[in-house]
Amino acid sequence: MRRGLVLLLLCTLALAHAAAAAAPRPEARPLLGVFGDAARFQQLTGQRSTVRHTILGWDQGHTWGKRLPQLLSTLRPVPMLGLGTRKGWPSPREAITPGGIAAGKGDAYLIALNRAIAGFGGRVYLRPLAEMNGHWNVYSAFNQNGSPRGAAYSTATFRKAFARIYVIVHGGPGVPAALRRLGLPGVSAELPAAPELRVIWNPQGYGAPNIAANSAQAYYPGDAYVDVVGNDLYDQGFKAEWDAAEALYRAHPSKPYAFPEWGLWGIDDPAFVERMARFVRTHRRVELIAYFDSKPGSTWDLASKPRSRTAYRRLITKLG
Repeated sequence: MRRGLVLLLLCTLALAHAAAAAAPRPEARPLLGVFGDAARFQQLTGQRSTVRHTILGWDQGHTWGKRLPQLLSTLRPVPMLGLGTRKGWPSPREAITPGGIAAGKGDAYLIALNRAIAGFGGRVYLRPLAEMNGHWNVYSAFNQNGSPRGAAYSTATFRKAFARIYVIVHGGPGVPAALRRLGLPGVSAELPAAPELRVIWNPQGYGAPNIAANSAQAYYPGDAYVDVVGNDLYDQGFKAEWDAAEALYRAHPSKPYAFPEWGLWGIDDPAFVERMARFVRTHRRVELIAYFDSKPGSTWDLASKPRSRTAYRRLITKLG
């Protein structure tokens, strides 16, 4: 009798477990963010932006500009730092090449980023060398006409540079071994672990120039050096590249997905906003979408796009 009760209990528990496994999970809610004035964007859309996005020049926050810890504190609750290789203002110059980063010539800045992010005490997104397959960025491997820029900019060199950034800024005791595995120079500094850092590998869906050697995948450093796959998507002339966004999402099924930049390029197109909301609802791995931008008079400002602003408030704001 007792054995029968035990078997009945085990069967009941197994059925309950199976039912729970089969039940649909609650819909994931992505983090919503903005580049620009978050308070103004809230007035426009009702969105309380969790992620505050800014883009840094090389060494900014370390040898020039507002110090990194202070800068991070102004971007709460969740900072997102874009990172480029130009330095200075108003006429920035190229400060370092991907080859220089891979060789360790930018380590002082990477170490400063590691320490500031580890000391922040919360999640931080870092999107190094974003839109790398776009010729307008000095760290891209190709010119607009498809000609290569040389070994210091090659896609192979880029992958090494990105992996080095990932390893050093994440920090922790495993840094020396990780750099040895990559065949890259070591670092002498002890680096604190930054467990809440999320590094976004962030190409555009289509390369520009759109050639196989300049595809997004040509720049992919490997799963071990990417926390989130990102894609910047704009509606330029009512021709957003949704097929490329879908292909990039499917190419990395083990990775969360993000739109670190998305926006309307000078046009009022509520259908684009509706399509973004539908993409997020139907792609469960979307972790983050951040609108670009909220500055009065900018090309992308929703204040000048009333139909899109209404669609945003109705469809995007409630996703977060």
